[in-house]
Amino acid sequence: CSVTTVVLSVTAAQAVRARLEPACRVTGVANPWLLIASHIKPWRACATAAERLDGANGLLLTPHVDLLFDRGFISFETAGTVLVSPRLSAADLARLGLRGLGARGVRPFAGRQTGYLDWHRRWVFLS
Repeated sequence: CSVTTVVLSVTAAQAVRARLEPACRVTGVANPWLLIASHIKPWRACATAAERLDGANGLLLTPHVDLLFDRGFISFETAGTVLVSPRLSAADLARLGLRGLGARGVRPFAGRQTGYLDWHRRWVFLS
């Protein structure tokens, strides 16, 4: 991990927070010390540096929600519907404090985020 990578990651996180994501979409936590700037389309899958640093390719999530998202156990529809993988049990969701997650929605996503979310649902989400 180089200094340049760290600076770019911090810059991307600030861009996400400032423009699109003031808090975790799922939990509502807004304290920046408790949030992770997560790529919707993972860094390794991005074709260009511009895609990696695009604020629309990011979500601010609490660590446990970020882990579920990164591993494909949850995803989101453009309108804000939370998709929960059938590979994630209701009991585990409850243990994580996310009981009934699939029945909840989050606020709709911005226009440029939709392409990244389509990619996540196709290539990461465990349906």
